[in-house]
Amino acid sequence: MKFVTIKNEKGQWIGIVNDEESHVLPLQEVQEKMDSDVFIPADMVEAISLGDKFYYDAEKAVQWVKDHNLESELSVPLSFVELLAPIPRPAKNIFCVGKNYAEHAIEMGSKEDIPEHVMVFTKAPTTVTAHEQKILTHSELTEQLDYEGELAVVIGKKGKGIKREEALDYVFGYTIINDVTARDLQSKHKQFFIGKSLDTTCPMGPWIVHKSAIANPNKLDIKTTVNGEVRQDSNTENFIFPVEEVIAVLSQGMTLEPGDIIATGTPAGVGKGFKPPRFLRSDDTVEITVEGIGTLRNTMASC
Repeated sequence: MKFVTIKNEKGQWIGIVNDEESHVLPLQEVQEKMDSDVFIPADMVEAISLGDKFYYDAEKAVQWVKDHNLESELSVPLSFVELLAPIPRPAKNIFCVGKNYAEHAIEMGSKEDIPEHVMVFTKAPTTVTAHEQKILTHSELTEQLDYEGELAVVIGKKGKGIKREEALDYVFGYTIINDVTARDLQSKHKQFFIGKSLDTTCPMGPWIVHKSAIANPNKLDIKTTVNGEVRQDSNTENFIFPVEEVIAVLSQGMTLEPGDIIATGTPAGVGKGFKPPRFLRSDDTVEITVEGIGTLRNTMASC
């Protein structure tokens, strides 16, 4: 199932997108019509925190709609609603894995830059924006805004000291993130946080795909285009540190909680890796496609 957070004149809802990705079923509306113990919160993190009950209740809601032939009555065209980021305002910073593809580490430096241990930084929650929303260029602050297409993991249950072999049990699902980065601010401040945390520099979505639909997160095609030109084209099998190891490392001494988001790193082909560099400009459109999830699309806008 593809879970979205949507907004319309009635408020904010959680919905499920159909297989054709054309319509969304608002789960709260279904819940109101059902005579059962199904409970679907309007907030995605609250829903994820319910654990397996949320997923099973969502399944029940979808089946009830089918059984009562109400798909056409209750489903809404995606074009009729505002699609928010699946988790519009994360409770914590987004965890980000740096240099998790060897070729990306090399393009940013040399073979000596390939990490031996998981490298982690974070992005502020205020960076998050949605599919089809504008990414601000922040031209008064940076001339080197860059794209980074990434698979993101959404944690589904609380855990600390998680064993690698049990790590995927703690996942709720997967989404896509563009870890937009101001390279000059990175260099200026000698760290990642400011250059990674400008407003709108974490497009996320379009939805969260439940883990039951992804057999192996470490074997997914990932591609980034800018204005239709392929810039990044790889597969998550090229991770240096697979999803299980990243979760295990992050949870050592630190509690992971439902709704926590982990961006797993970007492949080679970022703008800075070209000679000369090819940074983002106003009106550029960036599309990131991850196998089994979909496509996250955003356009740059001057500010």
